[in-house]
Amino acid sequence: MTSSGDYDIGAPRRDEVIARLQTDARPERIWDLAPELFGILDETGVFRHTNPAWHTVLGWQPEEVESRRFDDLLHPDDVEGSLAAFDALKEGKAALHFENRFRHKDGSYVWLSWNAIPDGGIYYCTARDVSDAKENQSSLDTSREQAQLREQFIAVLGHDLRNPLAALRAGVRMLEREELSDRGTVIIRESEQSIKRMFDMIDDLMDFARSRLGSGVSLDIEENANLAATLEAVLQEIAVAHPEAQIDSDIAIEGPIRCDAARISQLTSNLLANAVTHGDATAPISLRARGEGEDLEISVINSGEPIPEAVREGLFEPFVREEVRPSQEGLGLGLFISSEIAKAHGGSISVKSDADGTRFTFLMGKATV
Repeated sequence: MTSSGDYDIGAPRRDEVIARLQTDARPERIWDLAPELFGILDETGVFRHTNPAWHTVLGWQPEEVESRRFDDLLHPDDVEGSLAAFDALKEGKAALHFENRFRHKDGSYVWLSWNAIPDGGIYYCTARDVSDAKENQSSLDTSREQAQLREQFIAVLGHDLRNPLAALRAGVRMLEREELSDRGTVIIRESEQSIKRMFDMIDDLMDFARSRLGSGVSLDIEENANLAATLEAVLQEIAVAHPEAQIDSDIAIEGPIRCDAARISQLTSNLLANAVTHGDATAPISLRARGEGEDLEISVINSGEPIPEAVREGLFEPFVREEVRPSQEGLGLGLFISSEIAKAHGGSISVKSDADGTRFTFLMGKATV
């Protein structure tokens, strides 16, 4: 071997090469029992010796292989690359982990991974069947392509749904400026709420696609977010959407918070909406928030029946709800997306549910340690 790692085949005399090819120098036990294919090629590319694994893996008897050039058994698409590798082998360069397809006796093809070294005009090679690995890789590639297609489909669907909804919202708002009857006012208000729910569902689908099929929930971090005002706005939105709900708030946030305020708003809104839907309608809901700098804790507490342990285990999975109600709205993605938002901020959401009530807590920063 030269200093560069290439093998120097020298210039052996032809009769010496022939003599060596005719010499059975095989270590019999390893040769016969090895699951890998063993072979010895001459400089013309003809197999002079093969082991029983050729029959096990490819179905060929020794005399059927040892009478032809190796490229006679190759898949047509692999001939050119394999001949180039053999030319490099004849120049003294070892072939390591070279893959091609050999024809099985039944007509199918088997993926093989080869290692071969030259030795004075003779070429020693081994190969193992890697068909399963190639098939698994192909399946993985297909799964990735399908995931990308699903994500693209959801993105296009979300985009195309937003446009007519935006036009519908604009029309409803124009009608709001008209003189309406009491019944018309109610219809406009309910239409606005329905449009908002549809926009929310589109947003949830988009976030789900990014979380499960893409790169995760995206953030737009603000260094000095006024989160106290953001949470107050969330409370107002919930009050408008659920005028029947009683919500007590205790927001004590010292200064600006480093976070994506819109995402924290989304997380809090999801937790409050969840509490309104599943809590005791006669008891108040509590929102508690504490934070400073990069540290934040938000809790939403409601009364009502405890969440069963079996349900709690999968509560933050997509399309899972605490319970199924005929009138229940949404896709069951709220808690999943809230959890993804928490993770994107380096935080977490936990739930505690017993006879005293149900408490969801979001922690970010030092509070998570």
